[in-house]
Amino acid sequence: MNSLSLAERLAAMPTEAARLYLQELPDAAVQALGHHWPFWARPEQLAPAGDWRTWLILAGRGFGKTRAGAEWVRQIGESIADARIALVAANLADARSVMVEGQSGLLAIAPESTRPHWEPSLRRLRWPGGAQAVLFSAAEPEGLRGPEHSHAWCDEIAKWDNASGRAMAAWDNLQLGLRVGSLPQVCATTTPRAVPLVRRLLDDPGLVISRGSSHANRANLPPAFLAAVERHYGGTALGRQELDGELLEDVEGALWSRSLIEACRVRWQAQGLVRVVIGVDPPAGSSGDACGIIVCALQDDGRAAVLADTSVEGASPEGWARAVSAASEAWGADRIIAEANQGGEMVGAVLRASNIALPVRLVHASRGKAARAEPVAALYEAGRVVHCGTFARLEDEMCGLMAGGSYQGPGRSPDRADALVWALTELMLGRRGTPRIRSLET
Repeated sequence: MNSLSLAERLAAMPTEAARLYLQELPDAAVQALGHHWPFWARPEQLAPAGDWRTWLILAGRGFGKTRAGAEWVRQIGESIADARIALVAANLADARSVMVEGQSGLLAIAPESTRPHWEPSLRRLRWPGGAQAVLFSAAEPEGLRGPEHSHAWCDEIAKWDNASGRAMAAWDNLQLGLRVGSLPQVCATTTPRAVPLVRRLLDDPGLVISRGSSHANRANLPPAFLAAVERHYGGTALGRQELDGELLEDVEGALWSRSLIEACRVRWQAQGLVRVVIGVDPPAGSSGDACGIIVCALQDDGRAAVLADTSVEGASPEGWARAVSAASEAWGADRIIAEANQGGEMVGAVLRASNIALPVRLVHASRGKAARAEPVAALYEAGRVVHCGTFARLEDEMCGLMAGGSYQGPGRSPDRADALVWALTELMLGRRGTPRIRSLET
């Protein structure tokens, strides 16, 4: 079976053949072709056949999930006069900016003759034929208690905030209100993350799933974007999730789970930083293992924030020392915390030679990496650490540290994770972290 869309087959035709094909079409047909989604869509972007209840599009960034969800809603709005559609996003701002007004949103994809009327004050879209769609926030699940719907489009469900069970409550309230018409349906679009709501949907035997990677939509993505994300995330577990659209399962017995890290992720705010430290895990040699360099800060709310991963691989002692110096200058660090087990006095000498005008503290580990990491992992469980952004390689290593002391993550050693542990121990645990510590005058 040919899996290419008609548009892709047309694009693959010789130029002259494609021109002749289009010339044979009436002008009205050529104009209509621009808004005919089955012509342009890839098969996995089209709603599946059959009497399904929930259609989940689980795919990588840039796959075209938003366009697929919007086109599904558009088809319903134009063809079912009494349709009552819920548009649910993580918050109302996302619902408006992505689902309605975005580049692939409902207003942009509609032909002028059937474009819905947008009433921002009412959070409502009205199609000429009578169908209506109303915006809802998953952060306010009670807003979905009561309204009845025939259809719903839920965008980026893995991004919905589940604090106090809000995401699950929003989904449940939506399901209880899907009772209009003979076949109520939901389309959920998301990049996969191992959050409770996604896991729950995948356990539903009646679910139909469309999957795909970012590369499936290569023809519509800037080459520079694909090159950049491959360079930064290719070969990492996060790349498999965010680009390839895989749902990564946690390693049983690991100190950190991906869902725990996701729950700690926040947007970066350069405010309220009380103290900044840099954890350093130097390599034993100039090749192989990375030099872990992790920037963390204590915030004025008492939580620690992971700010940056500036680790370097294959660097000479002078090279990784320069990287530490650059990170220190960029973030205004108050102290450098460096493990000295591997290089002993060499570590201190290298950092002094790099002209870092800050106190450098050497820490000698008396326990294994996993044992040192356990109290830091407990800080995450208690909600006392946040990640200001996404740190793919660091998080892959964290999720490979096992409670029993072994390491099942990428690479030979969790260098980035170890640097994180030293930094957070300094900020949050102090001398209770049990390493033997002595200061260096620099």
